[in-house]
Amino acid sequence: PFPLPENHTPMTRDEAHRLAQAFLAATGNPNSPGLNPQGFGGVAISDAQLYFEWHDKEQMLECSALIHKFHDNPKPGIIEGFEEEQKSGTDTGGGNVDYEPENKSLFLSPNYTQAPPQTAFIEDMKRLMRASLVWSNEVVDRVASRVFKT
Repeated sequence: PFPLPENHTPMTRDEAHRLAQAFLAATGNPNSPGLNPQGFGGVAISDAQLYFEWHDKEQMLECSALIHKFHDNPKPGIIEGFEEEQKSGTDTGGGNVDYEPENKSLFLSPNYTQAPPQTAFIEDMKRLMRASLVWSNEVVDRVASRVFKT
């Protein structure tokens, strides 16, 4: 992690909740609760899926755009292949490659420890979702063919 600026104040759960609500309202879901009592939220827009998770201990909002859901545990080398793709400069929409073993899913995930302005957050999430669709539709096949070349 980078050193935080002196004026850094940790994000609060209320701020995270308002950011999630603002994004959902901006994307045609004005009645969404934002984050539920457990700190989770999400939305599917066209083919993109975006999830929010509040981490109380870290005072952090994790935003995750789904790239791919594996049926089984990923084969050796595949997650590393996605990490290499990220390092190569493929647009991640501001997120990082993030594999979650408990649901066998691969995401692009930025984390927020400080609340950005709502308009910036909404644009960040739209960019993240656009990037996740490129990863789903193009990068998954590219990485798989590179990792499993015969």
